[in-house]
Formats: sequence, C-alpha cells, structure tokens
Amino acid sequence: MGKGDKRTAKGKRFKSSYGNSRPQGSKAVKKSAAKKAPKKG
Repeated sequence: MGKGDKRTAKGKRFKSSYGNSRPQGSKAVKKSAAKKAPKKG
C-alpha cells in the first residue's frame, strides 16, 4: 500500500491518474453528490 498501489490516493498521484480515491477537481465531486442526494420513497 504505497506508491505502487493504484487503489490509494498516493498511488494515483504517482501514476498521475484519477479515480474514486483521487477525484479530479472539486466541481465534479459536488455535482455527483448533488445528483445522488434526492431519494425516492
């Protein structure tokens, strides 16, 4: 679990990639959270 692990934020930074553990930009995070907020029922 470190630089070589793509599943961690440190690994994503090392590989310069993005994903769930390292979301790209704060705007994208807020939009996705807003879409999931309304629940039916």
